Amino acid sequence: MEKNAKTVTIFGGSGFVGRHVVRALAKSGYRIIVAVRRPDLAFHLQPLGDLGQIKAIQANVRVRWSIERAVNGADIVINLVGTFDKGGRNNFQAVQAFGARAIAETTRAEGAKLIHVSAIGSDPQSPAAYGKSKADGEAAVLETIRSAIIFRPSIVFGPEDDFFNRFAAMAKLSPFLPLIGGGHTRFQPVYVGDVAKAITKAADGELAGGKIYELGGPQIASFRECLDIMQKITDTKRGYLNLPWFAAKAMGKLTGWLPGAPITLDQVKMLETDNVVSNDAIRQKRTLAGMGINPRNMESVLPSYLVRFRPQGQFTRKGEA
Repeated sequence: MEKNAKTVTIFGGSGFVGRHVVRALAKSGYRIIVAVRRPDLAFHLQPLGDLGQIKAIQANVRVRWSIERAVNGADIVINLVGTFDKGGRNNFQAVQAFGARAIAETTRAEGAKLIHVSAIGSDPQSPAAYGKSKADGEAAVLETIRSAIIFRPSIVFGPEDDFFNRFAAMAKLSPFLPLIGGGHTRFQPVYVGDVAKAITKAADGELAGGKIYELGGPQIASFRECLDIMQKITDTKRGYLNLPWFAAKAMGKLTGWLPGAPITLDQVKMLETDNVVSNDAIRQKRTLAGMGINPRNMESVLPSYLVRFRPQGQFTRKGEA
């Protein structure tokens, strides 16, 4: 680590995407402050950098003084905080709208650069509270700091993801897998390492500010096609159960309030819209390819961590399941 390295404060740095961003920035020589609600749960980040390079600090995006403490002395601030929890104190508006504005205002006061991670599906007219709150957060960020950089990734995959891992685990126990809305919703899954590369480029000053970049992988695949790929890699052969939209919404409404619910009503509403990079972003080169990043496809990464779901793990022979 260089003696005069810049300091980066990362809100939400202990999560799935966060740990990969921390690793990428540590390799680039930044000093890193990881601002999280539970610093005692962020010890796994320490080995990703040199001694003293990565430090965890307590912060809550609903508490402004804790944000100010975390941002103090930072050259760059990265907001990775997001939630799928509609209720409680850490709800959509509190975390993804109010929290985004509070971080932006504190970053402006500090005179630091801001990088904000949102999501494809962010839309002020979205029928889903999640998508609307993401749009509210983006608007607050650009209203506060016009030079801020915003990233909208599609569904992110990698070793700790909550998509392929969840359905692979479900396939181990269930004789069928659910196809919400027939499984026709299209995704453009993006590898978490490529998202981290894009964020590092932004921190290094290689990307123009005041823009929204959309991050998707090289493949566009339907919900069903994603599950087909997962099943091929894990050597499982489960049937599919078609869940029409009305049935999926009824299930989300009935069970969505439970902790760890398989799906919520808001998630069903998000699934009604394709989750892919827009034509405008492609034309204006606000994509991974436009940044000079060659994104990795699903088949090149998924086997490295889904192998544990095969009948005999890494020792399963092809076609043996």
